[in-house]
Amino acid sequence: MSEGTRSEGETYAQRPALRGTRHMVAAGHYGAAHAAFAILEAGGNAVDAAVAGGIALGVLQPDIVNVAGVAPIMLRMADGVVQTIAGLGYWPAATDPDRLTRENGGHIPENILRTVIPAAPDAWITALSRFGTMKFGEVAQAAIRFADEGFPVYPLLADMIAVRKAKYARFPSSTAIFLPGGEPPKVGTLFVQKDLARTLRYMVDEEAASLARHGDRAVGLEAARAAFYRGDIAQAIVAFHKQEGGWLTAQDLADYHSPIERAPSVRFAGTDVYTCGAWCQGPVLGQALNILDAPALKAAGHNSADYLHTVAEALKLAFADREAFYGDPRHVDVPLEALLERDYGAARRALIDPARASPEMPPHGDPGGVRRRERGGGAAPRREGVPASPPRDTSYICVVDRWGNTVSATPSDGSSESPVVPGTGLVPSSRGSQSWTSEGHPSRLAPGKRPRLTPSPAMAVAPGRFVLPLGTPGGDVQAQAMLQALLNMVLFGMDPQDAVEHPRIATYSFPDSFEPHDYFPGRLCIESRIARETGDALAARGHRVAWWPERIWRAGAVCTIHADLQSGIMTAGADPRRASYALGW
Repeated sequence: MSEGTRSEGETYAQRPALRGTRHMVAAGHYGAAHAAFAILEAGGNAVDAAVAGGIALGVLQPDIVNVAGVAPIMLRMADGVVQTIAGLGYWPAATDPDRLTRENGGHIPENILRTVIPAAPDAWITALSRFGTMKFGEVAQAAIRFADEGFPVYPLLADMIAVRKAKYARFPSSTAIFLPGGEPPKVGTLFVQKDLARTLRYMVDEEAASLARHGDRAVGLEAARAAFYRGDIAQAIVAFHKQEGGWLTAQDLADYHSPIERAPSVRFAGTDVYTCGAWCQGPVLGQALNILDAPALKAAGHNSADYLHTVAEALKLAFADREAFYGDPRHVDVPLEALLERDYGAARRALIDPARASPEMPPHGDPGGVRRRERGGGAAPRREGVPASPPRDTSYICVVDRWGNTVSATPSDGSSESPVVPGTGLVPSSRGSQSWTSEGHPSRLAPGKRPRLTPSPAMAVAPGRFVLPLGTPGGDVQAQAMLQALLNMVLFGMDPQDAVEHPRIATYSFPDSFEPHDYFPGRLCIESRIARETGDALAARGHRVAWWPERIWRAGAVCTIHADLQSGIMTAGADPRRASYALGW
């Protein structure tokens, strides 16, 4: 039954909403959800559990997450303060942007030269040290077991490795893991990563040795971190990069630490929505919410043509500002406070024509009187059709514990764009693919600068009512899927499971975040559970409509937990578009 013909009160959920009162986890893979839940049952808090599940995702989803990748983390402890741990590495100090222009035509090649400093291990250990209660050895056990003993290959993993077969085959060290016997693994066979298990065990062993000497958890955690950033793992990474002509050095690794910051927020329909900063695309969600008028949007009717048109146009306006202003705030003057002002959002809202879609990415705004310096050269390549290549993707985990602590995290990084470092099982973060070489672009690569990241966890807090962490994989679709799921809950009262399963749209009318930054002007993809007449009405307004299947993994896989602050009941949603699952008690 299509969205436009469903009966009042009908649910789209294929799964029941999972409810509990003690603790709850929702994650991008069921094995990671189990790993996190086991930590909660063992007495760990939400941070301990999220770290266990997050590291496990780097083993269980090796095509889209890497133990040596990125891991943006958002935390709200019992004191109510929402903070972020960036978990995103910098370009190495030796990075030479001019070399890419000279030798690669302004492109960032699919090899070791797109490597930025791996940040995830530091981010996870920083979270444990500052906000957790357990040792690294305790939270890493599930990931080590999944790597050492293997886990059954699931359909999406098999498909994605098969699609990327030629990419993996470029690197002998990657072929050995991802193409055993020269072929992609089959569904139901065991996927084993012995080298990765040894890498994680080495970190655990270094922690254990420190604890035996000092008996101090914090010192032990630092020893586990040092094992990666200064010890044998670092030496292996640096030696391989030197051999292959990469830029990463021992000093880059030794100096890296993930910053901790207060999360920016906007208020929408009585709810404070927190995101990470403008070093990622997180504020797109806040900007889109500011552009939307809650009463008018609700009155338009859920997933009606008016509703979807307004949502799509608001997103396009927010993405136009992302393209113009977002970048590493340590290198770029991002007017984030002005971008997130309610009056600025209202001014952008006035640009939406209710009868006509913007045929291109709209012009960026003028927040706080700050105008962007126009960049030179390197225009995004315009494409027809719809995005078809497998995205360089991500995963997600959120946890709420019985003490009121909440974590929302989006670990990521693919394994097919750069080679595995032999003997480690690691592909140090290839997120350099989310930088630009164009002069004047706010996310142009530079030594010590971070790419503009797509992974972007979020958290909604209605004071005295609920806390709701949410996130998804999906590249540039992340903010779009999260926006629609959040509106489903906040405006239409859906429970989390129903909210994440409802059909969605996605606009591609902006330059893609990934190299080569493809641009599909006016393109709007629609899951086909939305009524055909609704899509026709959108096309009549000028949207270049393309129909997706009823449920497609490209539309994201939102996970979320609604923690009711009055009843104490937690309700989870885990999107069946991928291998996501929730667990709770």
